[in-house]
Amino acid sequence: MTLAIIGGGVGGLMTALYLTHHGHDVTIYEKSNKLGGRLAFVENGEYRIDEGPTIVLLPEMFIDLLEQAGVDTQGIRLLRCDPLYSMQFADGEVYTKYADPLQQQREIERLFPKDLNGFKQFLTEGKKRFDIGMSAFLTRSFSVKKDFWTFTSIRKLLELKPYQSVSGLMKGYFQDERLQQAYALQSLYIGGNPYQVPAMYSLVSFSEHEHGVYYLQGGYASLIALLESTLRERGAAIHLEQEVEAVVTKDGKATGIRTASGEVSYEAVIFNGEMPHLHQLAPEVPKRNYTPSSSCYLMYLGIDGVYEERLMHSYIMGPDFKGHMNAVFKTKQLPTEPSIYIFNPSVMDVSLAPKGKSVLYILVPVPSGTDIAWDDVTDWRERILDRLEENGYPELRKRTEWMEVRTPETAKSEGYFQGGNFGIAPVLGQSGVFRPQAKPSKLHNLYAVGASTHPGGGIPIVMQGAYLTAQAVLQDLTVKGGQPNERQASLPRV
Repeated sequence: MTLAIIGGGVGGLMTALYLTHHGHDVTIYEKSNKLGGRLAFVENGEYRIDEGPTIVLLPEMFIDLLEQAGVDTQGIRLLRCDPLYSMQFADGEVYTKYADPLQQQREIERLFPKDLNGFKQFLTEGKKRFDIGMSAFLTRSFSVKKDFWTFTSIRKLLELKPYQSVSGLMKGYFQDERLQQAYALQSLYIGGNPYQVPAMYSLVSFSEHEHGVYYLQGGYASLIALLESTLRERGAAIHLEQEVEAVVTKDGKATGIRTASGEVSYEAVIFNGEMPHLHQLAPEVPKRNYTPSSSCYLMYLGIDGVYEERLMHSYIMGPDFKGHMNAVFKTKQLPTEPSIYIFNPSVMDVSLAPKGKSVLYILVPVPSGTDIAWDDVTDWRERILDRLEENGYPELRKRTEWMEVRTPETAKSEGYFQGGNFGIAPVLGQSGVFRPQAKPSKLHNLYAVGASTHPGGGIPIVMQGAYLTAQAVLQDLTVKGGQPNERQASLPRV
């Protein structure tokens, strides 16, 4: 069977891998000059650093999904980060997260002795919530809505406390506001406001302790070369710099795609992109008002020397984290004293820079969908550099040999919805059954995958979404006559 995939991000590539593993002919149309989407490198001479995602979570799931797609994972080397990362608060205290639970308890006793029992309760209850979330929601598709609206599903959903925010849930475990922040900010990994997104997203902070934080040797974006080579070995067609102008439809079915070169017929079409843009390609898909995720102000630096005393991942927290989040998600203003994330991969990977040198990645959460003149925020950028120099990165400006800055305007120019870096926001009305599904509309033979599609953002989760999309395609196309089933049943692991 012949299948078209619009977009060559991780979701599109993984869907193609599952489908080619089953012997289907797949053609990928990617509008840019490279595959990978958010998973890419920023390069300058011998300097190379990940552009987007940096933290590998759920490592066993990550490897399993690749192997289920028939990808040879022997060359993938995941390095465990221990400590996981550090958080420096405005009062000067530094809280470190560790892989070893006993060492973590000692760290909490050192800084937050009143919260030790709360931390133990967080881990115990987090394990129960994670098991529920994984089996009942993350590994299931809800293209048929009645699959969700059952007594069992509702009961399990309520156990995840969707009526609470992640921050509100953390207040039930920790008395100290700094510790509440330390276990709520992970919703920013998928572009969500810790004070707004449903408590089910607390699974991310629990997973850091349960499954660990890892780094993919060579950089996360090095995964794309492996996926691409595997697809080419299987005969998949990959067209770069080929923008799809429309999904061709007939009698309520997607029958192909149209580019500047003309129309091409396919038995199914899979959309891997920002869901708000699908309506533009296929007007039959109902238009919906989506809330964008947050965006990022990103700085990539090539450094003379290595900050060896700093961990791979660290945070410099601002004095008013809630105020920072309000600026990003509510008032849509430039944060005045923001919290900052720093990625320092050269302490574990010498391949990213010339000998004796290193790379740094600085990220500040900022609002999407604004009219902020990002080219004019140089004073704000200088204040960020001041804070870095004052908090563990001395002489940063002097040692910087290369710097590249990317803003929400950059993200918007690359096609990200309102400049958000994480797809649509993980608010309640855009989560679970309310999020776009593998079959996003009543238009037959049209499918979707990516960060804006259920189950959501984060590389392993997008890969799981690709598995769900492949399930839907394989089931529908093996039904006699090529007509989709009324009901989607679970398929065996691919």
